[in-house]
Amino acid sequence: MKNILKTKELGIGAILLLVCIIITLINPVFLTADNLADVLKANAVLGILAVGMTLIIITGGIDVSVAAVTSAVAVAIGHLMLYLPDHPVSLVVVFAAAVFAGTLLGMINGFFIVKFSIPPIVVTLGTLSIISGALLFITNGNYMSGANFPEVFTAFSKYEIFGISILIYILLFFSLITWGILKYTVIGRSIYAFGGNSVSAVRVGISMKKVQYFIYGYMGFLAGIAAVTQTAYIRAVDPNGLLGFELTVIAAVVIGGASILGGNGSIAGTLLGTLLLGVMQNGLILARVDSYWQNLVTGTVIILAVSYDHLQKKRIDAQTAQIEVK
Repeated sequence: MKNILKTKELGIGAILLLVCIIITLINPVFLTADNLADVLKANAVLGILAVGMTLIIITGGIDVSVAAVTSAVAVAIGHLMLYLPDHPVSLVVVFAAAVFAGTLLGMINGFFIVKFSIPPIVVTLGTLSIISGALLFITNGNYMSGANFPEVFTAFSKYEIFGISILIYILLFFSLITWGILKYTVIGRSIYAFGGNSVSAVRVGISMKKVQYFIYGYMGFLAGIAAVTQTAYIRAVDPNGLLGFELTVIAAVVIGGASILGGNGSIAGTLLGTLLLGVMQNGLILARVDSYWQNLVTGTVIILAVSYDHLQKKRIDAQTAQIEVK
């Protein structure tokens, strides 16, 4: 019980509960079932991307190209659907094309990071610029309406199970899969070991290359899933719709308790961080606060979360006994 009370997730959950109470007192509409369902649905894409980003941040890496990759895949499947028949197989084709394209782009990031030992921030900044420029050239920034998408895709986007959107189930499904990877697989344990101490991890036989290829490829895979989810949510393709969204993704992971320096993080914490950001955004809207303040609030929360993590790490290091061997 003491260990549970000390977990970061419990602290994040307590903050989330407090924020929910404050917003409800300001506007009781927040606590209605429809509004809560809308909050979850609206943040499904954020949650999917944040789950993938968790693995990267645990290793001490970063990927600032996730929003650009997601937008690129969304544009690709948007054009693909213009030529697909209205048949259930078309839905399978869309998902297959999305995960293939996303994984490929993720593996390209992994290739340059592994092959040339370039810092992840540099590689992903480069791919962010390249992909964003290519999207602007191809689309001219034009919005693509979903009016010509297959009816089967439109029906999928509206589908609900027990009154809950299919998009929320997609988020929960891939969150569960990722949690299982981290907890029960060799690659999951290798991710934590690599983030905790890369030198020691290599000495015990863990392949840095395999870990990095996997996490960036998996991030691309989830970006593909997020692209389908985003397209289904807005029922259109907006090449500029996720501009700057990578910062929000990183914020959700950091707020969820993952250390930006690597070594720790959890899927549960990331989901709580995602929910906290979504609730705060929804609360600002219900409180009739200008949208300009939303980025300010997000930025402030990021700084506070990173500062708290850094101070906590310094306190732990200070408490650790230093023993000199002569």
